[in-house]
Order: sequence, then structure tokens, then C-alpha cells
Amino acid sequence: MKLAPKLFLILCAMSIPVLAQWPDRPTPGVPRKADGKADLAAPAPRAADGKPDLSGIWKVSRSYLLNAAGDIKAEDMQPWARALYQQSFDNYRNDTDGINCLPPGPKANISLGGGYPMKIVQTPGLVVILYEYQTLFRQIFTDGRALPNDPNPTWMGYSIGHWEGDTLVVTTAGYNDRTSLDLGGHPHSESLKMTERFRRVSAGHIDLEVTIDDPKAYKRSWTLPVGLDLMADGELIEFVCENEKDKRHLVGKRDQDEVQVPVEVLSKYVGRYDTPLYPTGVIVTLEGNRLVIDPGGAGKIPLIAQSETRFLMEGNVVEFLKDKDGNVTGVIQHWTEGDRPAVRRK
Repeated sequence: MKLAPKLFLILCAMSIPVLAQWPDRPTPGVPRKADGKADLAAPAPRAADGKPDLSGIWKVSRSYLLNAAGDIKAEDMQPWARALYQQSFDNYRNDTDGINCLPPGPKANISLGGGYPMKIVQTPGLVVILYEYQTLFRQIFTDGRALPNDPNPTWMGYSIGHWEGDTLVVTTAGYNDRTSLDLGGHPHSESLKMTERFRRVSAGHIDLEVTIDDPKAYKRSWTLPVGLDLMADGELIEFVCENEKDKRHLVGKRDQDEVQVPVEVLSKYVGRYDTPLYPTGVIVTLEGNRLVIDPGGAGKIPLIAQSETRFLMEGNVVEFLKDKDGNVTGVIQHWTEGDRPAVRRK
């Protein structure tokens, strides 16, 4: 079976990262156990000024790449944003910025690192975040400066930070409006402001919460618990996004229509499916007359039916498996890098 080409950015977020290793080169400053392994439960290291040192290579423990809107409903969106979101939904998200390999904008704050790591470098007056994805970077100025009054809009915005006790509070604004909050197509305006709160609770974990506030696009703000897990003794590797050869083949509204599957058939797929790839498993629910899938806590994604057992998930193919008696036994997500099967929990 020939599979539909995949959304490239989703692969970036969901892939299991491979870190470039320098032989026998443990990361300096990481607490160690007697056997030399990183002690992730040790107290958080501190910088010379007494503040927690956020430096290290980190991976987002909960990514919102597919859905960063939390419990935002249609009535919480401004009319133009709701219409643009629906337009993207109708076109199978074929028009997202990730398809064109553009910078991710605010998605870097809440999603990137979900599959690819990021490196935090903390210095007096400045915190730098280096992203493996697209070899991007952010500068967070902690030298007391304010945000620009009338900034030239940029892809990644402008960031300033200050300490509140042991928590680094970062405010980012000045984004352009050429990106979305997620691959689900939730838009934002140039008035978007994001607030990140970093608190390193141990050597191996940072509690990170991100608040999204964009009154021109949404009628209320919301906060997402993200979290960062330390990836000790690794390094970033170069990553280049290239997709001009595949984009023209992606499924769009003009190419395929949705098949109407009876609700009684869809309800048979509802449940939890276990796989070693995702500790929380794959969860399938029924919302109205549409199946929704949450692969490993990445967020709820509506499934577009192509047949009674075959669906599109943001351009990827999802296939439900049945035994000879018609009982649902599993689900497979077909990715470019290989199939991801999960077994239905009894």
C-alpha cells in the first residue's frame, strides 16, 4: 500500500532523537553516582550567583506540537481566528508553516524538543537556547532591559527574563503572524505574548509552564504544563529541514474527500492501545461523530476517515486492525521512518 506523504514537522517532534556522542566526554557539572552515571534525582546545580543553573541539554517531557490550544473552544476564539483554523482543518493542515520548513515561531516555546533536544546555556545577563531542530536559537536577556516598544516582528520574537526566587520568568513578544501555535493550525496574531516559568527542581528535571496570551486571536489566555528532562552526556547535531520535493504530494482538500463512517463502527475503535514507544499509550476517543487520537500525550488529533479502517492523522495514515472475528486488536500509525503499532488493551 502506498502511504500518503507525511507532515515533516510532526516527524521531527515525534522521532526518538539520536544524540551525537563525544567518546568518554561526560557533561561537566552534572551530579554523578558512584558508578559515574548521571544522578538525575540530585539537587539542582546552582550558578555562581546562587540561582539554579538551567544549563544542559533538555527534552520537552510533554509536547503540544499537534494541539497547543488546551481546552480552548470555538467560542473562545475571535471570529477571524476561528475561520482560519477551520480553513486549515478542512485542508488537512496542508498549509501549516512546518510543511514549508519555516521557523516554528512560538511552537519552539511549547513543543520543539518533543523529539529533538535543546541546549540551554546560562550566563550572567543572558540565557541562550539552542534548538537542534533547524539549528535555531533564542536569546533571553536577563540584564534588566525591557521588551522593545515597537519591535520589528520576527519569527522567534524577542525575549527578556527575570528571577522570581528560584524561578526564571521569561516574556516573549514581537512575533510575526506567519506561524501557528501548533500543527493543528491554531493561529495567532502579532499581539501574541508568551510567558515561560522555568524552575529546576532537580538535576534531571525542570518544571516549565507556558502561558499564551493573544487577545486579538483568543478571548482568554491559558497555561500549558510542559516540563523538561535532562539528557546528560550528549550533544546537539546539525539538522536541516528540506521538503520542497514532497510538499506537492501532500494530501489536501482538493485531493481527497472524507468518507462518512457510521458512529456505531467508529465506537468500536475507542480505547487505549499499548506500545513501548509511548508510556501513556495511544488513546482513541469519539467526539460527536468523529474519532480523535492522542498518540502518547501529544494532544488530541481528529481522524479523517478514508475507509472504515483507514484514517488520516494530520497527513499520516492510521490503520485499525481486526481479527478474523471482526474484533479490534490494534492500531498502526504509518510514518516515513517506519510503522508504529500499538496493541489494544483488554
